[in-house]
Amino acid sequence: MDKIIILTGDAAETLEVYYPYQRLREAGYEVHIAAPEKKTLQFVVHDFVDGFDTYTEKLGHTLAADVAFRDVNPADYLALVVPGGRAPEYIRNDEDAQRIVRYFFDTNAPVAALCHGPLLLAAAGVLKGGRISSAYPALKPDVELAGGIFEDGAAVVDGNLVSGRAWPDHPEWMREFMKLLDDARVQSRPVESVTTA
Repeated sequence: MDKIIILTGDAAETLEVYYPYQRLREAGYEVHIAAPEKKTLQFVVHDFVDGFDTYTEKLGHTLAADVAFRDVNPADYLALVVPGGRAPEYIRNDEDAQRIVRYFFDTNAPVAALCHGPLLLAAAGVLKGGRISSAYPALKPDVELAGGIFEDGAAVVDGNLVSGRAWPDHPEWMREFMKLLDDARVQSRPVESVTTA
């Protein structure tokens, strides 16, 4: 069974972790949650309230991390997902999280990033050279300072990267990511030899 890794941590957006986690399992993938430490993670819920200039934050669900970043061999995985929330603000400083991200870009393997997830991509240096990325709109300066091009879209595809703004983009974002995964699955299968009688 092909495996996919999700890089996250405490204060990740609940919906942005759970939706890809469950959708990918439904599609038959083995999904591992990686975090700074192997422990139970506390997620949050971001929502909008009339009169606030930005989103609000409340406690969300929890989920156990399967593996610490330092113990991840990215070659074991077909693809990478980086959800948003506040987790990317601090996991972007983790050298192993950056190492994992760079592996997927170096090998042109599928990557899905959502909301604040591109903060980790920026820290890993993979947006340099004008890679297009969508993110939470307030991150436009971060994407551009990292050498990327910000595009305000629900599912922006640039080579192996599919990015979106936030959890309302889940249907479009995951639809495009599933297409990349289908292609990667086909390419990762060995070609069967044909013999003639």
